[in-house]
Amino acid sequence: MINTVEKEFIIREAISADYAAWDLFTESHPNASPYHLIAWKKAIEEAYFHECFYLIAEHNTKIVGILPLVKVSPPFLKGSICSLPFCDIGGPLVTEQNALPPLLARAKTISQTHSASQLSLRENSQLAFDEKKSDKDLKGQKVRMILALPESSEALMKSFKSKLRSQIKKAEKNGISYTQSNNQSAIDAFYSIMQANMRLLGSPVHSKKWFESVIKHYGDNAKIGLVTKDDTVIGAAIVLLCANVATVPWASTLNEFNKYSPNMGLYWGLIGSATDNGYNTFDFGRSTIGEGTYRFKKQWGAKPALLNWQDYDHNGLIEPFETGASKLRPFIASTWSKLPASITNALGPLLRRYITL
Repeated sequence: MINTVEKEFIIREAISADYAAWDLFTESHPNASPYHLIAWKKAIEEAYFHECFYLIAEHNTKIVGILPLVKVSPPFLKGSICSLPFCDIGGPLVTEQNALPPLLARAKTISQTHSASQLSLRENSQLAFDEKKSDKDLKGQKVRMILALPESSEALMKSFKSKLRSQIKKAEKNGISYTQSNNQSAIDAFYSIMQANMRLLGSPVHSKKWFESVIKHYGDNAKIGLVTKDDTVIGAAIVLLCANVATVPWASTLNEFNKYSPNMGLYWGLIGSATDNGYNTFDFGRSTIGEGTYRFKKQWGAKPALLNWQDYDHNGLIEPFETGASKLRPFIASTWSKLPASITNALGPLLRRYITL
């Protein structure tokens, strides 16, 4: 571990003694996410054994910037350095803009030293979202869907359009009930639903160990929301908490119960609980404008926030382009969804640990 000095800033890797200060800095930063917390690092190291480089920029012994990095290297491949894998946003957080260049310089040095094929930074865009343009004009844009919360769930319900209120009430009339927990039985129920749905979507599922590690290390900052029908869990989601923001990285319901509107019951439970517990922002997570998940989140009043994902190689910024792999993705997904569940459940976690999305 080499500490470097860039003008008045010291750039170094965080050690365990820094973790509490790291989290305090994160929780006080307006652009922070729960993924920036040290718990994400601990979960990655425990579940997937990826090497992490969590950079600190200091000025006069005070933290003025952080940049979490994770090396994800599939067997026999160079892999990449990512900030951050398995989520929507990461990237640097600074309170002094002059700390940003040396943090990025150190990140690029780490990428080169560890022979990574690229450095990937996933940040919020600094560009304002053009609300004057239609969804058709912006189709394909990657966004986070953000909902500002009022002082109570009662006030929130009153703010909804009548159609949305009736959909929520329909779920309640259908016997959908919501609870929250973070114990092992909740993890088991959540994971069973994720396995089934990820297979249908044609995508490898994370390992159960990953979700167990997330719940373990986030502690009280993680909850599992569950919806049941006749004592059967038919939907589940994980919500991560940071400062005044509640974020949902994973949510799923069983398709065969869609007629009972479990999605409405699940999200109303998640949003209502966050509101009544004093959170002022609900982050639905990533969506693509024009797709079904985007429309579902938009109906709750969520507003899109542009994502700025940039990749760098040794020559600088890589311009995005459609690769052969991305063109094959629909075929791969279709093939995966047709495999027996026993195969996808066994192979999925082995592959998923190396997929940074």
